[in-house]
Amino acid sequence: MKVVVVGCTHAGTAAVKSILTNHPNAEVTVYERNDNVSFLSCGIALYVGGVVKEADSLFYSSPEELASLGATVKMEHEVEIIDVEHKTVTAKDLTTGSVETVSYDKLVMTTGSWPIVPPIKGIEAENILLCKNFNQANVIIERAKEAKKVVVVGGGYIGIELVEAFVESGKEVTLIDGLDRILNKYLDKPFTDVLEKELVDRGVTLALGENVQEFQADAAGHVNKVITPSQEFDADMVIMCVGFSPNTTLLKDKVDMLPNGAIVVDKFMRSSNPDILAAGDSAVVHYNPSNSTNYIPLATNAVRQGMLVGYNLVEQKLAYRGTQGTSGLYLFGWKIGSTGVTLESAKMNNLEVGATLFEDNYRPEFMPTTENVMMELVYEKGTNRIVGGQLMSKYDITQSANTLSLAVQNEMTVEDLALSDFFFQPHFDRPWNYLNLLAQAALKDLAKN
Repeated sequence: MKVVVVGCTHAGTAAVKSILTNHPNAEVTVYERNDNVSFLSCGIALYVGGVVKEADSLFYSSPEELASLGATVKMEHEVEIIDVEHKTVTAKDLTTGSVETVSYDKLVMTTGSWPIVPPIKGIEAENILLCKNFNQANVIIERAKEAKKVVVVGGGYIGIELVEAFVESGKEVTLIDGLDRILNKYLDKPFTDVLEKELVDRGVTLALGENVQEFQADAAGHVNKVITPSQEFDADMVIMCVGFSPNTTLLKDKVDMLPNGAIVVDKFMRSSNPDILAAGDSAVVHYNPSNSTNYIPLATNAVRQGMLVGYNLVEQKLAYRGTQGTSGLYLFGWKIGSTGVTLESAKMNNLEVGATLFEDNYRPEFMPTTENVMMELVYEKGTNRIVGGQLMSKYDITQSANTLSLAVQNEMTVEDLALSDFFFQPHFDRPWNYLNLLAQAALKDLAKN
């Protein structure tokens, strides 16, 4: 059986390993247009900020490892044509220019995503940078040595983490986002209010509810000004972090896709063409809170889906359990976790929900120290099914986001969580764990309605 894997970051790396484990006799050929595999782009901000000293530590595999497992790895090869009728792939060697065409029995599309580049006037100016792969991370680090005024466009996780990294390294930082709140996809307003105040207190200039209208450059072509409809900001460097779109043009009109280009797959990672499987940022996920198809480009989704490709390559063996879009963030000492829908995003997912906001210390006050935990539970009206949750504290409560993720995945109710069995030990929590207390507060809210 000949298997061609196109793209080899998170989903591709996981797929190759899983295919060779489950099908040791498969002939696996990997095409990757970059000179590296498995780069943890979620660590870029840590690398930029100097927390991670060695870039090599952000790779968890290598072409050599995949080759040692039995794969034929073609690095710096750009796939140009996929012929789904004749089941062939044509690729160009970017170092020599030579072109080859190979046949396949099964094709695995793990081509990932690419940063969205809006059509803004002046965006071609020097020092307007993207933040996705290893080479881009190195460019950001090199250019940041000379930059004093940095503008980050996009207030999602990557943008916020870069803001922190630049602040910690002494830069003057401006954050611009078209939405009126940072981290809009992950947190509701009570949480983002706290974090926005933290950013302002740290000297960050926030321009929220503003879209970039134009970039201006100096005589040498370097960006020096970012213009919005109401303001102008000086800049030595701009990082664009406005989102990602799937890299799937090779299969356009050849398999079913969402309007944004994400390949529609079933719970066994199969596309509408039974011989083409897809995983990671190039594919959709099943979103458990709303029981719907969604596009959520996260490394965690990618490695799970990549693993499932190997299990389900020739038969349906292991079904995808879906995702809650669970995530965590560290920002200036705040530990933040979220899962599922927010009160705000529930509307976009056609869910009618209620939400309870609750605060308490994570452990008893008689202990030498304790910390406040801000929490929110989001639940479906009528069923009390838990569909989301958020937590934030100076104490590390982020693993509780994983607990809430399991609650969503397993369709637990507010009542279930209110009475769930958690241990008590004064070093760590109260007789009632703070998640119990959160759900019990939600029960009180429900009793009022």
